[in-house]
Amino acid sequence: CGLSRRGKPKLLQIALSLILLFFFPSGCLIGAVNLKSSNRTPVVQEFESVELSCIITDSQTNDPRIEWKKIQDDQTTYVFFDNKIQGDFAGRAELLGKTSLKIWNVTRRDSARYRCEVVARNDHKEIDEIVIELTVQVKPVTPVCRVPKAVPVGKSATLHCQEGEGSPRPHYRWYRNDVPLPTDSKANPRFRNSSFLVNSETGTLVFSAVHKEDSGQYYCIASNDAGSARCDEQEMEVYDLNIGGIIGGVLVVLAVLALITVGICCAYRRGYFISNKQDGESYKNPGKPDGFNHIRTDDEGDFRHKSSFVI
Repeated sequence: CGLSRRGKPKLLQIALSLILLFFFPSGCLIGAVNLKSSNRTPVVQEFESVELSCIITDSQTNDPRIEWKKIQDDQTTYVFFDNKIQGDFAGRAELLGKTSLKIWNVTRRDSARYRCEVVARNDHKEIDEIVIELTVQVKPVTPVCRVPKAVPVGKSATLHCQEGEGSPRPHYRWYRNDVPLPTDSKANPRFRNSSFLVNSETGTLVFSAVHKEDSGQYYCIASNDAGSARCDEQEMEVYDLNIGGIIGGVLVVLAVLALITVGICCAYRRGYFISNKQDGESYKNPGKPDGFNHIRTDDEGDFRHKSSFVI
């Protein structure tokens, strides 16, 4: 009770030290295994090598048990187990130091979460783990571009550009005559005579109404953090509709149809389509010869062919 205020904190420190020594004697530490990583989110391009860092900072044992697991699509598989590389990583992966993992020739299928687990081999089986997120970037391949060859003035037109291999998903940019197009023609005074929108996510270039100035050579570039690729140039022609020519052509067709109709009517009036058969003439009565020689047989009876029938 007679201690000063300065003496009380010192006594508390001594009491706390005695409690720790009593409950945790020397040689038994809290958290027997502690891990850290120099990079928990490594990013690497396809077909390169990568190191998954897992470092032991504190351990009671010199012979810890080490395991690496791959977690992808809610499935867990072993990468390093029982002191050897497992599965498709055999031959292209190894441990660096005691616990870090190095992978050569990574592929897009290696993008996943990897868990490093270290267990101290003692009576308490102390364990610690660390999760590393590996991202494998894939360069885009040549995109597929579809450009209409000819579009009349004032009509709408859509140009497509698609690529399905790049990772992360690429962004798209369109070019006309080697000049990059903005996402919105209205936002750039240079393209004030055009009316188009570019969707950099889907790769579409949409013209609401094309103009003569929109004619040219078009191509698209797909790019991401791993690289870029472009398609070949394709020409789009914007042409004027010849209204006068169309009307003239329609009038010519109508005139030709009218002449054909008049000709058919005249032919009917002159009897070109009427049979030469005389009224009241009987097929059974041979009558006078009509210029067609026919030998009647018993099978035919009294029937004889008329010249009109032959015609």
